[in-house]
Formats: sequence, C-alpha cells, structure tokens
Amino acid sequence: MNKIVFMKFLSVTILFSLILLVMNSTTGKAANNSTIIYKVTFPEAQAHYADVEMDISGLKQNTLDLKMPVWTPGSYLVREYAKNVESFSAEANGKIIDTKKIRKNIWHLNTANVSAVKVKYRVYAFELSVRTSFIDNTHAFLSTSGIFIYPAGMLHHPSTIHITPYKGWTKVSTSLEMAGDDPFTLHSPDYDVLFDSPIEVGNQDVFGFESSGVKYEIAMCGGGNYDKARLIKDMPKIVEQETAIYGENPNKRYVFIVHNTSKGGGGLEHLSSTVLGAKRDNYANEAGYRGFLSLAAHEHFHLWNVKRLRPIALGPFDYDNENYTTDLWIAEGFTAYYQDIIIRRTNLYPPETYLGTLAADINYVANQPGNKVQTLADASYDAWIKYYRQNENSINTNISYYNKGSIMALMFDLEIINDTHGKHCLDGVMKYMYDTYYKTKKRGYTDMEFKQALEKFSGKNLDEFYKKYINGLADIDYDKYLGYAGYHLTDELAGNNDPSLGVITTTTDDKIIVSNVIRGTAAWIDGINVHDEIIAVD
Repeated sequence: MNKIVFMKFLSVTILFSLILLVMNSTTGKAANNSTIIYKVTFPEAQAHYADVEMDISGLKQNTLDLKMPVWTPGSYLVREYAKNVESFSAEANGKIIDTKKIRKNIWHLNTANVSAVKVKYRVYAFELSVRTSFIDNTHAFLSTSGIFIYPAGMLHHPSTIHITPYKGWTKVSTSLEMAGDDPFTLHSPDYDVLFDSPIEVGNQDVFGFESSGVKYEIAMCGGGNYDKARLIKDMPKIVEQETAIYGENPNKRYVFIVHNTSKGGGGLEHLSSTVLGAKRDNYANEAGYRGFLSLAAHEHFHLWNVKRLRPIALGPFDYDNENYTTDLWIAEGFTAYYQDIIIRRTNLYPPETYLGTLAADINYVANQPGNKVQTLADASYDAWIKYYRQNENSINTNISYYNKGSIMALMFDLEIINDTHGKHCLDGVMKYMYDTYYKTKKRGYTDMEFKQALEKFSGKNLDEFYKKYINGLADIDYDKYLGYAGYHLTDELAGNNDPSLGVITTTTDDKIIVSNVIRGTAAWIDGINVHDEIIAVD
C-alpha cells in the first residue's frame, strides 16, 4: 500500500472555494381544491409507534390512490418505508370505505359520491439514523418521507400537520413554518417541502445564532459534552464563508437537528435544515470537534449544492423509483471538498490539519482496488445498488464518489487558479451554475452543462480530463495539479519490501477472522476467504 504525505517546495497563495446546492420544491399541477390535514399522536411511544390520521376534503373523483415514498432524497437507496405501515383504514361519513393495496406503496380507495375521507394508519419507527424515523418515550424523530402518505397527483398540494406530543414532551424542531401561534401545528406548501423537512419532537436542547441574515436553530438531542458558546461562535463562521461563495443565503430560517449517541455519525441535507449524527462525548476532543464542524459544513453547503443547484435528474423527484444520475461526484464529492476548505478558510483548521485531510483522501483513492474497476461516473449512477449496499468485496469493486469526487474538485480548483493566474477559482463555477440553472433557468444541469462551465472558467477543453478521470480509470497525476500550489506528493512506502498477506481481519471471541480479501494479493491468489479463521502463519 502507498502512504502519501506532502512536501512543500514552493510558496504559493491559493484561493480555495466552496459549494452547496438545493432544488426547486414544486411539482405538478393542482388536481383539485382539496384540503389535507394530518394529525400525529404517540399513544404508544414506548413501543415506537406514531398514529397518523389524514383528513382529505373537497374530493371530486371516484377513486383516490394514496402513496408513501420508497426513498428519501439525499440518501440514494430504496428503503421501502411502506414496510413500517400497518392498520391502514379509511372511512367517509362515519362508514368504512373500500381500500385495496395495489402496489407495495400504494393504497387504492373508492371515493365515488364521497367528498371527504378520513384515513388512519400506524407507523413503526425504531431505526435511529439521519434518514429513518425513531420513536421512544424520550423523543420522536420523524423522517417525513417515511411518515406521511400523500394523494397521487397532488405533490403540489399544501397540507397542515397537527402534532400531539407524548407526555412530557415540550418542544418541536423543524424547518416547517407554524400554522398560527401553536408550535405543534405546522404548514407545508407542498409535498416536496414536507418530505424535505424532518421533525424532531421531545425535550431537545435548543439554542441558536443569526448569520448572513438567517436565523439558525441548533436542536441537540441525546445530551453530550458540547460547548454551546463555542458552537455559537464557530458555526456562524462556516455559514458566512459558504454564503460568500453564492452571494446569498436563500433561507430565512435554518435548523440543525443533531442526534448525539454513543456511536453517532453521518448527515443528511434538506432544503432548510439538516440532520446530523454525532458522538455525544466527542465534542471536547479537538479532532472530534473539528469532525463535527466538518460534518456541519458539508450538510449546510448542500443547501446550495444539491438542494438548489442540482443534477437535472434530482428533481422534480420520482418518489416511487430510483432517480439516476452520473453526477453524484459533483453533488457529493464537490461538497466533500468544500466542507474542509471552508473550515480551513475560517482558520478553524490549521494548514497541517487540512493537508492531512487531503492526504487521507488521496491515500484512500490510491489504495482502493475498486478505483481500478469502477469509474467515477459509474460510482454515481450505481449508488442505488452498490454504494449503499456495501459487502465484503466492495473494496475491490467500488470507489467512493465522495472521496474521489473531492479530489476532482481540488484538481479543477487548482487548474482554474493556475490557468487564470488567480483571477478565478472553483467558487466562480459554483456561483455561475447556481445563478444560471437554479435562479434563471429554474432547472437542474446536465453532465455537459457542468463540464462547459468548468471549461468556461479554466479556458480549456476538458474532454481528455473527463475521458481519463471521470469516465475512465487512469491513474491520477497528483503532482501536476498539486504542483500548481507548490506541493509534491511523496510515497513513504515506495520501495518497501515488507510482505503483506492481503487481508483485513477482525477479532471475535479471541479469534482472528478474515473480513476482506484484497484483490491481487497473496491471499486473493491462494484462496483465503472472508469468514476464514487465521489460526497460524507459516
């Protein structure tokens, strides 16, 4: 394996950049003038259930199909949320009406001669992650795409949500606006917004700050050794640096919902909020604190890059099926690049920490056997079946569009800075794309359109670059691009003859068990298998 470090041989001033995306939140045309009201209660919170009542009035059709999304935007895997729905029933005028399930996530109702229906169902919620719902007697996290069923053809339709909190719960945190003065009665202008606005209900620790003209709320759930004063001082710096790239912050209010657990991790972006997973006792550790800021910077950057500036396939959403794009390396990879360069710009990272983070990305990509098998475009497209379904052989067949996409962003940034003698950088590309496609054309961009923007700012044709690095498997010429900034890569293990078996192991009950076998190594060639126990080495 290679181990990469940086050797600085030239002092060069470099402008680095940032991104974040967000998308249009309206689809379809009005089907009718129906009124839709939800009531959510938690009579058995201790058993992890939410009871949902949905009242639809103003109907004028003979039949009505009700759907539940099969996935959550930003998390590219069909998760089959309907599997958690039970006790589905419907009534009109006090009488039960006929219902039939006609697809895994669709219920068909007979609404002939009926102007209003009341639908009742229960949702089991016991998977605490940034993309799934969780309920117990301490709090409820509602990942809304897995909670709320919607009428087919009415994605554009507004709705009102009444939440009756479980005993002792006093707070609700969400980017949805209140419908009046009751914080537990919420309004959504359409379903794209509702499905992009998770809801936290309980007794979370709520505090905040104002930055770039936007009110920010931080809702800390699960306790932790976080320092409120430090977060309120440091997080606005991230907001300001990211906002400066795009010249505006499209929100009036933004919410960070943070789930602090013993093994927390991950994040999921939303239109005007994000959900973060963090280790509750890691804030006092300097590396852990920086990791949290980096995660917050990543998900917040998405409010521009992905949620508004987006690949054309990602909106309007098809909530019944996969939404394929070859551009997740831009949507996620560029965001991964900016999360760290933004922290560096705030001076919350010293230069050495930033270079160490960059070296870690390069080490991962250079040493991942899958980098020789899967192109970056294919990694994006196949996220639905590969990235979110890792197995013991994924290391040999996959590459992360986060890590390699981040390296591509670095290379584009350095190329543009070098070619324009510091006049432009990747920031200009991101703002141009945001202004052109989100604000003016009001649609997503195609592969070619993003490439043309990169060519516009670099002043050169990028066909060969795309052929080699985006759609091909060529080794990356790191020294060429890093040389623009006065850096050189050194392989610390070059010429090292230490033998390697080529396995990754875990220890279970004092037994050494093979968990991965690396392609092309001695173990791979001689037939050592995953789940084998290593009992001796000759």
